[in-house]
Amino acid sequence: MARTFDELVAMQRAADRAHSRVEELRDEYGPPTRTPWTGSRNDSYESAWHTWRTLAQEVQAAITTHAAEQGTARSQVESDVKKAARHPGAGG
Repeated sequence: MARTFDELVAMQRAADRAHSRVEELRDEYGPPTRTPWTGSRNDSYESAWHTWRTLAQEVQAAITTHAAEQGTARSQVESDVKKAARHPGAGG
């Protein structure tokens, strides 16, 4: 499915938010090797991690498709999407 650049940026932002949630849980729970996680903590972490990885895979696939459709280097599209998602208003 063809995606617009703005849709790619929105997808990247969602993946970034999901990754932040994984990092928050890691910080909150600490390493599972130091203090074993409870079942609910493990489930929460696994769910957040799965969500992040799924969103990241989806945005990467969409970037690849978009670049091919536009005849643009994939690396340039990825760079532009990440810049727009993480630094709104920076231009470019």
